[in-house]
Amino acid sequence: MALTPEMMLVLALLVFTVILFVFDIIRTDVTAMLVLGLLGATTLIPGLTPLLSPEQLLGGFSSNAVVAIIAVMIIGAGLDKTGLMTAVAARLIKLGGHSERRLIGLLTGVAGLFSSFVQNVGVIALFMPVAARIATRTEVPLARLLLPLAFCTILGGTITMIGCSPLILLNDLIIHINSTLAPSQRLATFHLFDVA
Repeated sequence: MALTPEMMLVLALLVFTVILFVFDIIRTDVTAMLVLGLLGATTLIPGLTPLLSPEQLLGGFSSNAVVAIIAVMIIGAGLDKTGLMTAVAARLIKLGGHSERRLIGLLTGVAGLFSSFVQNVGVIALFMPVAARIATRTEVPLARLLLPLAFCTILGGTITMIGCSPLILLNDLIIHINSTLAPSQRLATFHLFDVA
């Protein structure tokens, strides 16, 4: 099967995007918006079938998952600016001392509990600076804090639907699919603790 011009354009955009992400030529968020703009610009090429309609192009911004992730990142930045996360790091160091095991247990326990009510991405964004501060002040290698932190954040995120953005996305898809199905065929949506 021969490649159509549309297929070649999509492949070229995919390769371009991967190169920008892998080599970190420009920031990830700028790359995402640039590729979104390029996808939209394909509608202006004469003789080419548009790859996406304007509704499809901007439809992701109306997703609950996208809005929730953006909101969590904004809240996380605000919490870090207020100094709350510095206070959390200081409190964890006070409780854990210089014991690597206690520090890992405290850090991962707090992050895991927090991630059950805040999305995993946001928790990692909040607690990576905490882990870095702990590592700097206690001389515990940062690498020994980050993997347990990531694991416990993922584990904590599975306790509720809020903690895991793919579940929020799945819930949105179920709602969308249910609108096209007969009442007897509709799927049940997830509630807060259905996953636990």
